[in-house]
Amino acid sequence: MTGGVAAVVVAAGRGHRAGSEVPKQYRTIAGEAVVRPTLRTFLAHPEIDAVQPVIHPDDAGLFRAATAGLQDLLPPVAGGATRQASVRAGLEALRAAAPDIVLIHDAARPFLTGALISRAIAAASEHGATVPAIAVADTVKMIDEHEVVIETLDRSRLRIVQTPQAFAFALIVDAHRRAAAAGREDFTDDAALAEWAGHRVTVFAGEASNVKLTTNDDLARAEALRLAALADVRIGNGFDVHAFADGDHVMLGGVRIPHTRGVTGHSDADVALHALVDAILGALAEGDIGVHFPPSDPQWRGASSDRFLAFACERVRARSGMIAHLDVTVVCEAPRVTPYRDAMRARIAAIAGIPLSRVAIKATTSEKLGFTGRGEGIVAMATATVRLPWSAS
Repeated sequence: MTGGVAAVVVAAGRGHRAGSEVPKQYRTIAGEAVVRPTLRTFLAHPEIDAVQPVIHPDDAGLFRAATAGLQDLLPPVAGGATRQASVRAGLEALRAAAPDIVLIHDAARPFLTGALISRAIAAASEHGATVPAIAVADTVKMIDEHEVVIETLDRSRLRIVQTPQAFAFALIVDAHRRAAAAGREDFTDDAALAEWAGHRVTVFAGEASNVKLTTNDDLARAEALRLAALADVRIGNGFDVHAFADGDHVMLGGVRIPHTRGVTGHSDADVALHALVDAILGALAEGDIGVHFPPSDPQWRGASSDRFLAFACERVRARSGMIAHLDVTVVCEAPRVTPYRDAMRARIAAIAGIPLSRVAIKATTSEKLGFTGRGEGIVAMATATVRLPWSAS
């Protein structure tokens, strides 16, 4: 990439005010990490050519888990001791790409929209240095060290500044380098740094919903807002059956279970995961497992079924939705499922990227009736509850 528009997403902070050992950008709202919708919105925008994440060196594992399935992200770079140093690391990582414009955004603002990104790009193209801002709704007082009011400020001239802040790439890179050379590492936003470097900074219309998550209360409100937006609640059902054959184990719920027999199937014949895939795809009205992974295609011969489940879950996230619950019932005389129930739940939760509390596994026999009762095969039935943004379509 040479020219075009890039985004630097700053996710290197510790977020101590959120009161958790997990940095706030990796806390979950409505089932997904805070940083994920931020990255997804940039990746989906037609004018964004590259997305450069900046993370804390200790957070590589958290970042991989939070971004699993997202395509076309640039490899994350390590941030510095301050936000300013982290932004500079992201900018330097983009030097080879040499974009014309760069947007700099805080990962802890997960509600940015495509419209806001478009306004940022347009404003930077015209002015070179620009920030989103919203008017101050309340009266603002200035106080002294004794908390005595000394002045009432004219709120008509005050603005609350947000991100993404947008700049001509060469302008903001030069400003960051000059500040570093001068030993200035105290700028809390890039607009202030650009002002210090002598550049004229303009504002464009921000969005009241583009809030920064800082405290536990912020996260709780964000969860409520996100769930309220996911008003289209859908339920899908799935069913799968495989016959027993020669072998020494069965794959069930992503777990290898020793058994006197194996199962037949084009992939690893995991009936539990196959049923879940169909349940999720059914909730989305996107066909079934055979549509996306046809058994006639040799590339799926012997494939691990966790790939199929991961694909179905990513289809939910691609539509800005969440998986609310997954429920599986396994029917067989043997092997015994109960000793492996917790391992199966944990594996499914890990593949789907949801909490363990949102996965249920049940097992029963058919009381010696039918083909399962005769030990000829194994059955799984699944239900998936999915929440999507409401759409008339």
